[in-house]
Amino acid sequence: MLALRLEKELEAKLAALARVSGRSKSEVVREAIVRLLEDAEDLELAEKALRATRSTKSLRQLRKELGLER
Repeated sequence: MLALRLEKELEAKLAALARVSGRSKSEVVREAIVRLLEDAEDLELAEKALRATRSTKSLRQLRKELGLER
């Protein structure tokens, strides 16, 4: 269970979104949290993959290894 306080303007926007989407405010907030967590996980995985694939070779070295350097 989670309880939180929202500024009046944010509460009004949330209520309006819930109303037009036919969902409860709790459903809208739950979906937003799930998306935020998934995005954070995706970013962490992407950064981890980037660190794993970073090369310390120069462009000239890579071109030579690939047969592109004459």
